[in-house]
Amino acid sequence: MGILNVTPDSFSGDGITTAETQNGVVENALRQAERFLADGADILDIGGESTRPGATPVDAETEWNRIGDVIAAIVDAFPGTCISVDTYKASVAKLAIGAGATIINDVWGGQADPDMLTVAAETKAPIVLMHNRSKPSDTIIDPRLGGAYVAPDYSDFMNEILEELRDLARSAEAAGVDGDKIILDPGIGFGKTDEQNMMLLSQADTLRELGYAILLGPSRKGFIGRVLDVPAGDRLEGTAATIAVATLNGADIVRVHDVKAMKRVVTMTRALMNAGSTGSAS
Repeated sequence: MGILNVTPDSFSGDGITTAETQNGVVENALRQAERFLADGADILDIGGESTRPGATPVDAETEWNRIGDVIAAIVDAFPGTCISVDTYKASVAKLAIGAGATIINDVWGGQADPDMLTVAAETKAPIVLMHNRSKPSDTIIDPRLGGAYVAPDYSDFMNEILEELRDLARSAEAAGVDGDKIILDPGIGFGKTDEQNMMLLSQADTLRELGYAILLGPSRKGFIGRVLDVPAGDRLEGTAATIAVATLNGADIVRVHDVKAMKRVVTMTRALMNAGSTGSAS
């Protein structure tokens, strides 16, 4: 899943709304989409509101105005492309699916907007439900390494994550979403300590016990920067390590900024995992 941020304030500095006109934004988005697809992206994740710590929220109209033309242009230019819309607003999700997006990616797991699960059920769109206990007002901002959401207290971290993800899935199914349309994301970087973020990756295989597809999104996240002491634009190697571990632990989807490099990491990791499984050594 390649990240296409149609925002001026992405934490990773890769937002594409630097053009002076909306036409310029669409042209930039098309170039990035073309590059991502050529580099091996299976899904383009398009978002119009930054979720970085300290970001200013935007209303639904502003968010849709940022991404609506981009989605339509990509659908027209690259027919059959799988597009996910990164939003927690039901109205934006509904418009995006109507414009040709096929997946809803909700960082609040269908809990921020009471109509979101209904939209997913009615449109039959797969939905990513992310675990998120973060508080937008409770952040720590480092001028060089970026921000972090302050982690709440957990009594039994992994078990609480599993139980809360299970509850999100149950709520979606109760609203009419088919189980095979549910993708769970443990929310790396959202209200977890650095150690907890790394634990989610190293123990991600336990998430498979829930019986749903799993998405992991560690790309360029702050915990990588703090471990390596590098800013967001210098986290390629650290991200590669996290994507390799995510793949080893059974992630179905990895959400990344650097598609070409991470596609190679996933391909190589899977080759190593499968070595010897098709025949015996001579």
